[in-house]
Amino acid sequence: MKTKGENTMHGQMMTLPLIVSSLLEHAERYHGDTEIVSRTVEGTLHRYTYAQAHRRARKAANALAKLGVRPGDRVGTLAWNGYRHFELYYAISGMGAITHTINPRLFPEQISWIVNDAEDGVVCFDLSFASLVESIAAQCPSVKYWVAMTSREHMPGADIPNLLCYEDLLDRESADFAWPRLDENSAAALCYTSGTTGNPKGVLYSHRSTLLHALSSSLPDALSLSARDVVAPVVPMFHVNAWGLPYSAPLVGAKLVFPGAALDGESVFELFEREGVTFSAGVPTVWLSVLQYMQKNGVTLSSVKRMVVGGAACPPALMKSYENEFGIKIQHAWGMTEMSPVGTVNTLKESQLRLDEEQRFAIEVKQGRPPFGIDLKIVDDEGNPLPRDGKASGALLVRGHWVLEQYYRRDESPLVDGWFPTGDVATLDQDGFMQITDRAKDVIKSGGEWISSIELENIAMGHPAVAEAAAVGMAHPKWDERPLLVVVKKAGQAVSREEILGQYPGKVAKFCIPDDVMFVDEIPHTATGKVSKLQLREQLRGYRWPTADVSPA
Repeated sequence: MKTKGENTMHGQMMTLPLIVSSLLEHAERYHGDTEIVSRTVEGTLHRYTYAQAHRRARKAANALAKLGVRPGDRVGTLAWNGYRHFELYYAISGMGAITHTINPRLFPEQISWIVNDAEDGVVCFDLSFASLVESIAAQCPSVKYWVAMTSREHMPGADIPNLLCYEDLLDRESADFAWPRLDENSAAALCYTSGTTGNPKGVLYSHRSTLLHALSSSLPDALSLSARDVVAPVVPMFHVNAWGLPYSAPLVGAKLVFPGAALDGESVFELFEREGVTFSAGVPTVWLSVLQYMQKNGVTLSSVKRMVVGGAACPPALMKSYENEFGIKIQHAWGMTEMSPVGTVNTLKESQLRLDEEQRFAIEVKQGRPPFGIDLKIVDDEGNPLPRDGKASGALLVRGHWVLEQYYRRDESPLVDGWFPTGDVATLDQDGFMQITDRAKDVIKSGGEWISSIELENIAMGHPAVAEAAAVGMAHPKWDERPLLVVVKKAGQAVSREEILGQYPGKVAKFCIPDDVMFVDEIPHTATGKVSKLQLREQLRGYRWPTADVSPA
């Protein structure tokens, strides 16, 4: 009797593991003289090559091994986009440990919770975050060493236990390090998403998923990267690994330009012009700042051909201003931490190029279509598939080679019949273009950062004079959305806007604090007694912020 699979004939091809270290090895071998340029937090412009980066990454791997880092250990980073952070991406993952990028914009208590949940044994940080590290170090018992990513002459004077100097560590080590041939399914990187209620959830990427994401996202119909590009990741390396650009740029041999902490319009413009940047990616607030700088000073980005916007929907007016005034194409992209993150990129098909300008723009404002490796579908409330007609709107589900199957240290899987529910509501058209129409969980997105509406509501309800509260994200000219708190007072009680907002400092990160409070007699509810955010937004349609200069920074 034949057993199942007995007649299967295997191919006779080499089987090489898809591992992160192979990207930097490739970049050195075939693009070794290509530059990596970084604006540092110390105020200098650092310039070296892929070959030099690979050499220093191997020295960093030796240094981490001397500190006791072993395969599977988590090494945290609190850092901006720069060459040292880039080296650590490869040193940590390449040696078999796990690169854990931490968002420094979170509230300190959230950061220490994340460090403890990950059980980071070593945390490397930029000088910008020395005071932050000093404030949380005592609450992070798993961290054996804190490494300041700087040279000896710039070491911070903060009171941080077991503080080490990054450049000192590298100076002591040899570049003689052979990257291990890892199992491609072993963990390479860890990111936490705060777009949920409660504590953040960890997403653990494998070497395989990271490599496949880099390959597919580099394709012409996705980010369209090549060795002829100069790539500037403005999206932070602590935001889903800068959307994978530190991996995809070495894959194709593109020059890399890291902006560091200077993300204002003038600084970004000056760096892009000096280095001849052709491609960049970031949230809408950065591109708005650059646009305003160019309009005010009568200058243009002479080398930039394309910008990708993600993290929040790009205002159509911003897209039109860039293209009509400066000839720069802005492309929508969409994804999630759970998707590594690229899920869709808006690239028109050949047939759509023949449409008139208005018809093309109606497509370009959508979030785009998936590259190979990602599949999308929308379903109704009962889980039944909805038609891809561009009109039916339903819950968006995804699956693919770089989509989460299970959260870090969580036993239960969020998948529904093998699909990941994104929490977004969307439409899909016959060409695969997806458009987000709502957020199922009403999470507010401000300047690329998630803000939990439930958390804001719970704090407001803690005031004795508040009967009910609802937090909604309202359109903002600079930050895409900012939280507005709608409050119903208890009968006979008096409370001011300032008293309500005064409850938030110390409980949430500064950028999460609502920008305004509106007092109403009642908040609309659904038939089941839940607050109807849909009806509330309709009622607030004419709302205008007291000032357009409100900043969540």
